[in-house]
Amino acid sequence: MKPVRKLVLSACLAAAALACSAQSEPMQDLTTFPRASLAIVHRDAAHGSHTYRFEVWIADTPARAEQGLMFVSDLPESSGMVFPLTPPRVERMWMKNTYIELDMLFVNAAGRISKIAPRAQPLKLDTLSSDAPVSAVVELRGGEAAKLGLSVGDLVSWRGADPGH
Repeated sequence: MKPVRKLVLSACLAAAALACSAQSEPMQDLTTFPRASLAIVHRDAAHGSHTYRFEVWIADTPARAEQGLMFVSDLPESSGMVFPLTPPRVERMWMKNTYIELDMLFVNAAGRISKIAPRAQPLKLDTLSSDAPVSAVVELRGGEAAKLGLSVGDLVSWRGADPGH
């Protein structure tokens, strides 16, 4: 093998090994994540208010937050994941190793949606930012926010493993 090809092959193998080790913790089965019932109260001037309910996994540790919904191939309409953030901060998310479209709802400290990133594209490494400090990020099936008419200002709460909400 020529030295240049050998060097390129070595560099490719090293890059592949680095990519495989980027996940610092072993993958966890989602059934090991805590669960919560999450409610979003949508207020509509024409129709009053409506509460939408979801069963969500809670990404309550750094390892669970890092994993998120990576490698999930299907997400039912009434399911999702919540990422509690203590203390509130500007949060940046991405879609690395995520095979499905997601709607990301950024929730401020008052429990209100402050920003919606709709239909985040699978496998993209682009950063999706909350732009302002938030206390949680909720991920739902892509298109669900538009389908339900969710909007900035809607109230988000959950009951389960996180006593703060």
